[in-house]
Formats: sequence, C-alpha cells, structure tokens
Amino acid sequence: MSTSDHARSRARDILGLIGFLALCLGVSAVGGAVTATSVGGWYQTLHKPSFNPPDWVFAPVWTTLFVMMAVAGWLVWRAHGLRAARVAMILFGTQLALNLAWSFLFFGLRSIGAALVEVVVLLAVIVATTAAFWRRDRLAGFPFVPYAAWGAFATLLN
Repeated sequence: MSTSDHARSRARDILGLIGFLALCLGVSAVGGAVTATSVGGWYQTLHKPSFNPPDWVFAPVWTTLFVMMAVAGWLVWRAHGLRAARVAMILFGTQLALNLAWSFLFFGLRSIGAALVEVVVLLAVIVATTAAFWRRDRLAGFPFVPYAAWGAFATLLN
C-alpha cells in the first residue's frame, strides 16, 4: 500500500468513526431532549422500585453506552463494510431507532404500557445485535454486552 493509499484509508477510518459517533450521540441527544420534557415533573410522580438508581446516574451511563455502541458499529463497518455486514448493520440501526422510540413512548407520550412492549422488542434486538457483532469481531461484540445488561435492567425498571 502506498503512502497516499494509507493516508486515504486512515482518513476514511477517522471519518467513519466520527460518523458513527455523530449518529449515536445524535440519537442520544434527541432521546435526552424528549426525556427532559418529563423527567423533572411527571417521572417524579411515578412509583419506582427501591433499586431504581438516582436520576443523575442515567445520563453518564447512557452517554457511555452510546459511545461504546458507536465504536462497536465502527469496528464492524471498518472490518467488513456495510454490504458484507448488512445484517449486523441493519440490527445496529434498528436498535438505535428502537432506543429512540422508547424515549418518545415513555417520556414523550407517557405511555408506560407501550414503552414496556417496545423495550422488550428493543432488548431482543440488542441481544441479536450483540450476537451479530460478536460473530463478526469479538472486540465489536464486547461493548454490546454491558448495553444488553443495562437494557435488561431498564426493562425491569419499566
């Protein structure tokens, strides 16, 4: 590989990582904005289990998980491309969309029942994405393990 090819490849990798981070953190930001509409009022009136974490825990945990998702997606994309990893990338996009949809259902519409049904589907897609990424690259699958665990915990909290 020539020096210019190597530089182009490196630039492509960096731009790809920036793109995955922008996508995931963008979804996180929109979900956070929707959440903010209810978290200080309506959400405080809900009866929560004794093991519900304090409110301040959620933002750093979710931000960390979204960054980990971005890196995992980027690793699969970088190693295999969108076409070769089509199923894994479709699952990745689906779980992002479902993650955002949950915020709209739970915090935006305040529809706890619909959010519960949706979060069960989301958890199944997270597990499927974890498996698909793991098969492609264990390093890419690993960040989805804590996400799946947190998703299971969030399902319990819902």
